Amino acid sequence: MTTKRLAVLLVVLLAGLGSVVALPKAPAIQPVGIQLELPQFIGGWYGRDLEISEKERLVLGAETEFARRAYRNGRGDEIQVTIVLSGHDMNTSIHRPERCLPAQGWTIADKRSVALLIPDRGVLSATRLHNLRPIHNDAGTASLSLFNLNYYWFVGYTDVTGSHWGRTWIDMTDRLFKGYNQRWAYVTVSATITDNIATGGLNEAQTDALLRDFIKRLVPIVHKESAHFD
Repeated sequence: MTTKRLAVLLVVLLAGLGSVVALPKAPAIQPVGIQLELPQFIGGWYGRDLEISEKERLVLGAETEFARRAYRNGRGDEIQVTIVLSGHDMNTSIHRPERCLPAQGWTIADKRSVALLIPDRGVLSATRLHNLRPIHNDAGTASLSLFNLNYYWFVGYTDVTGSHWGRTWIDMTDRLFKGYNQRWAYVTVSATITDNIATGGLNEAQTDALLRDFIKRLVPIVHKESAHFD
């Protein structure tokens, strides 16, 4: 009886050790698929660096890297570009703008998926947000609303997607079947709709066209060849 029990115990022990060996190792981190440094000039646009707030750095983690510039053209239109590159803990580094915009006072009035044809690269999938925020006067009442358009997408080493859930699915399949993590970045390109706040300002359609043209110029500069579109 003792010999039989020892044999059973040995089988259980070997099975346990075998399962440990079969467990996947910690996924390796892939290289970065984007150029983090934003250029000073993009076409007829001149860029100046913008500060990353201390709150952003604390919320997104110590290993997170940033690039942010405001670009202005000869007409005085302005577009803001931000790239956030994740550290090893993507749970703290990467998030959707839908999470932080409301905390900044913005209301997301419209959200849609868009496809942008990038010359010589293919079709870029992105998410387009139409946001609004009330501007209060000295009496504390809202005198008018500020409107904003925001395009964003995620860039890994080999994949590009405009969907947060699409990025999550890619992460899961990479870990399970390929044994690695992609080090993701997300890119946001935004501009204020100015027709209600400035003489000669741009309406929504004009602002949208301006952003789409800018993105077509930006993507070939900051995307590496390794990252393929949807």
